[in-house]
Amino acid sequence: MSTTVEELTVDYEEDGHLVVKELDKAILSKGAWATVMFRYKQWDNKLEDYGPDKYIIRRYQKVSGEYRAKSKFNISSVDQAKKIVETLQQWIAEVE
Repeated sequence: MSTTVEELTVDYEEDGHLVVKELDKAILSKGAWATVMFRYKQWDNKLEDYGPDKYIIRRYQKVSGEYRAKSKFNISSVDQAKKIVETLQQWIAEVE
């Protein structure tokens, strides 16, 4: 378990092989509840290589000094990521 937001990762290893490889992360909020967005790749056995970039937003709660995953949202494609960005930009422009 991680004790700081900076230590949180989506890296996942199975039988000594890195199945999920974190490429980058952005800490969106810190505190008792933390929100982190990750960019990662997942190993594809058929290709014997990592697949395309994927994105996930995770929420963590700090309990007894350690962060524990509580919820997540997978962004399923680059197209969906673009639509999320476009929608947020539009909504923010309306408020400003």
